[in-house]
Amino acid sequence: MTDRLPLWTPDEAARATGGRADGCWSASGVSIDSRTVQPGDLFVALRGPNHDGHDHVSAALDAGAAAAVVERAPDGADPARLVVVDDTFEALKALGRFARDRAADARVIGVTGSVGKTGTKEMLALALGALGPTHATQGNLNNHWGVPLTLARMPADTRFAVIEMGMNHAGEIAPLTRLARPHVAFITAIAPAHIEYFGTEDAIADAKAEILDGLDPDGVAILPRDSRHFHRLRRAAAAVGVSRIVGFGAHAEAEARLLDLALDPGATHVFIIADGAPLGYRLGVEGRHWALNSLAVIAAVQAVGGEPTRTLAALGRIAAPKGRGQRGDIAMSGGRLHLIDESYNASPASVKAAIATLALARPDGDGRRVAVLGDMLELGAHASALHADLATTLMEHGIDRVFTAGPLMAHLHDGLPARLRGDHADTAEALAGMVVDAARPGDVVMVKGSLGSRMNTVVRALLALKDQDVEGTAA
Repeated sequence: MTDRLPLWTPDEAARATGGRADGCWSASGVSIDSRTVQPGDLFVALRGPNHDGHDHVSAALDAGAAAAVVERAPDGADPARLVVVDDTFEALKALGRFARDRAADARVIGVTGSVGKTGTKEMLALALGALGPTHATQGNLNNHWGVPLTLARMPADTRFAVIEMGMNHAGEIAPLTRLARPHVAFITAIAPAHIEYFGTEDAIADAKAEILDGLDPDGVAILPRDSRHFHRLRRAAAAVGVSRIVGFGAHAEAEARLLDLALDPGATHVFIIADGAPLGYRLGVEGRHWALNSLAVIAAVQAVGGEPTRTLAALGRIAAPKGRGQRGDIAMSGGRLHLIDESYNASPASVKAAIATLALARPDGDGRRVAVLGDMLELGAHASALHADLATTLMEHGIDRVFTAGPLMAHLHDGLPARLRGDHADTAEALAGMVVDAARPGDVVMVKGSLGSRMNTVVRALLALKDQDVEGTAA
């Protein structure tokens, strides 16, 4: 059973997709994965290079899916629980387009950027949730199928929608923003993430600026005023007819301007001017990068007609997503170790932000600030230099010890002074035991790397320290 409101009926699904639906059912959600389908979902059987969702239709229906969108009727499937279409991927996009049109009163905010997309999206969803029914991208479903899926899940009575959009190559955001048709589009930052596919940061900026292509004619573009690419982004906005541009950052000309911030363990106190009015508030996460992105959140709230002061309490409840700055204490013999889990992804900009946050941490007793870093991927010909360049940031921020994993991080390891240099290994799996052996009570350990570098292996090894200590105590 489910308490979710009905989202799709056979008639609406058929009208949206141009397909055929003859049954009598109602769906309260949409899924493209039979392994996680929930009772009442409409299952869309997508075809991919390595799988075909049609092979899992029966499993989805057995798990409680209300119906399935298919190109052909699988053997044994009840025809009354099928929506038959020509192309299931086009049908998913059609469901998203129909749902976007159906939620006629919703104000839609599109979010992209080289770093900070997901955390900023979570902040914005919390803030707008204080003002009315809010729908937002789950996790990082921000690509060519994630965006239409997010839209297809949007209830008709949505007042605010927050749609995250990501890309690896030029031309990927444009169709997503044209599908979402945001009233507000903002870009968190431009940095050399995925630069392997672009060659230059200017090309990355141009690709991120594609989010402006689908912006409502009367919409608002929120752009990073501190970025050296700001003027390029502003010209891109003007080129597609956007006249309302809000800059955010510490720059003196930013409309949403950071005045000051103070950091406590697990929190950031932020002082800003937005639309000419001073505001102070607390974020439930620690870091200057979070404070800067919260400026864009405040600007977006104002752009959709919300009163920022009604959202400030919600910002205090923001928590870092898993692998993106999540914190925890690990009991160990003689004290505790504080872990900052940044293992989900990494780029030069996000690693530098994580190092700056680690620098502000307060170790216990004789504890140290320890950075454990894995390879940053998709940096192309720039990779070796970008890894080696992190040495300056680590030294400037007073980090005490640095452990590294991967062939690219070897360039950083070799460039570190001996006093900072911890162990290096070819893989995260090989490094994990070294980090555990070197850990001592009072340390603050930050683990970060691209997802493909598998630095979550190190996180799991550190978390296991707690279990080992419990077992040791029991013995």
